[in-house]
Amino acid sequence: MKVNKIVTVRVLFSLIVLFGFTSCSKKSSSKNTSSATGWKINDPNGGFQYNNNFTKQETAPGLVLVEGGTFTMGKVQDDVMHDWNNTPNQQHVQSFYMDETEVTNLMYMEYLDWTKRVFPPTEENYKNIYDGALPDTLVWRNRLGYNETMTNNYLRHPAYSQYPVVGVNWIQANEYAKWRTDRVNESVLEREGYMKKGAKVVDVDANNTFSTEAYLATPSTSFGGNEEIILKKTGRKGGKSAKKSKKEAAAEPDATASTDATGTDGPKNVYAQKTSGILLPEYRLPTEAEWEYASAADVGNREYNLYRGQKKYPWKGSYTRSGSRSSRGDQLANFKQGKGDYGGIAGWSDDGADITAPVKSYKPNDFGLYDMAGNVAEWVLDVYRPMIDDEANDFNYVRGNVYTKNKIGEDGKIELVTSENIKYDTLSNGKVIARNKPGDIAQVPVDEKETYLRQNFDKSNEINYRDGDKQSTRFFDYGASEEGEAKKDDKNRMYDSPIQKISADTTGKMDRKYDKSAKRTTLIGDDVRVYKGGSWRDRAYWLDPAQRRYCQQDIASDYIGFRCAMSRVGPKSDMPKRARN
Repeated sequence: MKVNKIVTVRVLFSLIVLFGFTSCSKKSSSKNTSSATGWKINDPNGGFQYNNNFTKQETAPGLVLVEGGTFTMGKVQDDVMHDWNNTPNQQHVQSFYMDETEVTNLMYMEYLDWTKRVFPPTEENYKNIYDGALPDTLVWRNRLGYNETMTNNYLRHPAYSQYPVVGVNWIQANEYAKWRTDRVNESVLEREGYMKKGAKVVDVDANNTFSTEAYLATPSTSFGGNEEIILKKTGRKGGKSAKKSKKEAAAEPDATASTDATGTDGPKNVYAQKTSGILLPEYRLPTEAEWEYASAADVGNREYNLYRGQKKYPWKGSYTRSGSRSSRGDQLANFKQGKGDYGGIAGWSDDGADITAPVKSYKPNDFGLYDMAGNVAEWVLDVYRPMIDDEANDFNYVRGNVYTKNKIGEDGKIELVTSENIKYDTLSNGKVIARNKPGDIAQVPVDEKETYLRQNFDKSNEINYRDGDKQSTRFFDYGASEEGEAKKDDKNRMYDSPIQKISADTTGKMDRKYDKSAKRTTLIGDDVRVYKGGSWRDRAYWLDPAQRRYCQQDIASDYIGFRCAMSRVGPKSDMPKRARN
């Protein structure tokens, strides 16, 4: 009887194991079968190819995941300045990634080095590319102060390598983010076997560069179409096809067929695509909503599905000094203590710095982000307007959208930027910056083909939507024709900001015409961007994450830096739901 029971148990166990293997096999096979047509996906003979093994987005270099959610955007304390530009409103942001620290001098120097090597400033075609990327080191000068040490050393001296870069305007910060996107994706392609190892350093020059968007659109144009550098994937290892002999593999007539002599299956001669899931989204500046959400890090006050109070600073509590036993009394950020006091008494410094401080000098907030208050203020993506229009949108809010599309040439192909058709912009201060670089895809504004009968957007430039467009001004005539409204002169702008005119003659000499009008009523305009957070020059009032200030996008200073962000694709979080912190 006992023996029969043991035999029965063994048989049942064997059946369970066999059923498990069968289920796994069916699950695995169904994974590569279309639920719509029943066709095989990723057939080694060709057809529809898709990455079914994708798990989650790779965390790019320097970034930290910020899990999205809802929060109260705007100031909840007294508005002692009476700006009335940050009244509270409820917003929701999706999960995204953000730089752990501000971009440092060392990080920016890597960008300058690459730019100088690839686009030598000694060549006439490229001289403005490198010069346009250089930070303005003269921002340190003061009429009544001796700051030449920082002017001459802050950017390049190793002593300041881990200090946040300053002297960078909003446009330069955006260009850095674009460059970083391409360099990181180059490294990914090299790692995954889609690019020749070492080519990103050895083989790169002005006519042989890599652009992520250009690669996704026309891979064969990267690095000047050099097939020894931009490689095609040969397939996946393993599978039934791997059992074919070398003779059978050599006799295979189809170029996209299954195996090579090393025994791999899957499609041959395939470039990386969006469907591959290996290329990362672009680095960019964070939106104002993202920056404020990440800085406040109210998740540290969460219990179950509620925030237990609103933070005044990125840390808990209403004071700028630490209350913990090990560091009681220490300042939690780098900011101006008082008039003539930037760092405290010698030998017992209040915050450990008189100008900027090395990144990670203070504890991170509850998202793991450093220096979200103090050290340097930071550029964000948004164009400044006094109000956040939460009636129009309360999800991933940003003002400043300008929609473009790839330019198609007369031959019907995507037009790439070359050394002959680089576009340069002359800023209001005379600085010349490249709008695009060789290897990029030329861009043009979207037109009626994309906007006709749409309700979510109706033109390329949406900066002034409901706050600056003609319908929102007091001069708007509801019954007038579009042509009549378009002919209205500059006096009827809603935001009557100064217009500095600058142009260059045939010799390259700048003709600067300063706007001397005494009738200007505001500094707000379409080229004015928001910057957030306090800095080493600011009092504690500006450390509140809700505070917002603005500056012209082509102006740099010694107290504004930046950090990059990246959108997250896929699920909101890597972790399952949890009730408590």
